[in-house]
Amino acid sequence: MTASRHEHAALADPAVANDAAETEHSRVAPGDIAVGVIVGRTSENFDFFVYGIASALVFPAVFFPFAAPLEGTLYAFAIFALAFVARPFGTVAFFEIQRRWGLSTKLTVALFLLGTCTAGIAFLPAHGTLGAWSILLLTLFRVGQGVALGGSWDGLPSLLALNAPRGRRGWYAMLGQLGAPLGFIIAASLFAYLWIALSPEDFFTWGWRYPFFAAFIINVVALFARLRLVVTDDYVEQFGQHELQPVPVLQLARAKGREVVIGAFAMLASYALFHIVTIFPLSWIQLYDDRDISDVLLVQILGAALAVAAVVISGVIADRIGRPRTLATVAATIAVFSGFAPALIGGGVAGQNTFILVGFVLLGLSYGQAAGALASNLGARYRYTGAALTSDLAWLIGAAFAPLVALGLSAKFGLGFLGAYLLSGAVCTLGALALNRYLKLRN
Repeated sequence: MTASRHEHAALADPAVANDAAETEHSRVAPGDIAVGVIVGRTSENFDFFVYGIASALVFPAVFFPFAAPLEGTLYAFAIFALAFVARPFGTVAFFEIQRRWGLSTKLTVALFLLGTCTAGIAFLPAHGTLGAWSILLLTLFRVGQGVALGGSWDGLPSLLALNAPRGRRGWYAMLGQLGAPLGFIIAASLFAYLWIALSPEDFFTWGWRYPFFAAFIINVVALFARLRLVVTDDYVEQFGQHELQPVPVLQLARAKGREVVIGAFAMLASYALFHIVTIFPLSWIQLYDDRDISDVLLVQILGAALAVAAVVISGVIADRIGRPRTLATVAATIAVFSGFAPALIGGGVAGQNTFILVGFVLLGLSYGQAAGALASNLGARYRYTGAALTSDLAWLIGAAFAPLVALGLSAKFGLGFLGAYLLSGAVCTLGALALNRYLKLRN
């Protein structure tokens, strides 16, 4: 029998054989995976930005009317942070559901819980009607959102990275990150429209609830979009080939605990900036400036559009100079930006707009490559579980308490602490990347 040209090439170069095998067995197009990732991440981020914007603008008056405006906002931000505390527990719990009943069951239960908690907040009576019970229920719904978000990890970003063409991994890595600015644009647009169209009384009575209803509907659409992908035979086969299956957390901690921690700290420059340019300006201007909030939201929508472009650009840059170097360069830029941040946010309309727009651009450049930049350190067996818990840890350390800490310290001691918070995130990222490089060279 005469060998084919392809077989001769495979015998001459084993790498060609491997690439050919991957092509033959993989019928999953990276573009299809990217659609699922973008839809899923946009819906999740929309949910969280709806809650975050409401925490700054609505919840202090609706659920904490007995407190001064600053204290009420800090209470709201404390509850806001609880979802990020609960998220790792949700990730671990839902891994067990996946092991027993499969990924589709896990996603269905997680997104049903997320939608139920989000809709529950929409129907929640104000403090004037229900008293302290309204705060307790708000807290429970927020914790439920965090558990559900942890459970909604589908592994598609990891699968996308593994299926990306060589030399294009930075490009494909950024696609899932588009969900954050897109989710913010939708959430901020809804709140801006309602703020402009309704009287203050109508907005605080019932208008603020509509974005939460919209979040429930978007979750249903996202659920079916993701299930359409993950339940097909091709995707199941791909998950199996790449060992994208949950492993026990203690086993992960023993084998790859150091890599998880380093990966989480490598993301901190981006994650520290995340809520500082989205949630913090709304709270600060609402409390200490007479500027109309709808104007701030419109500037943030423009900033988020710039962030979309910056995320895309980050993919191009990362494919040319590498993802770790891209992260390090942007982290150093964020460190410089942190020195100007206090003067900008306290510098009137022009300064605030500059802070928001520049901050969103830096967020897009850094966040576009933050997730999974060091995921290769985890190895095939631990990538699925490790990527999820690395992200959870980064959100918890870098973003969960950002609005609470930045607002509390800035209100008491001055805006210099806002810059210090951003600087700390940049330093952590640079330190983690340097440590990762050192360990690789040593090994």
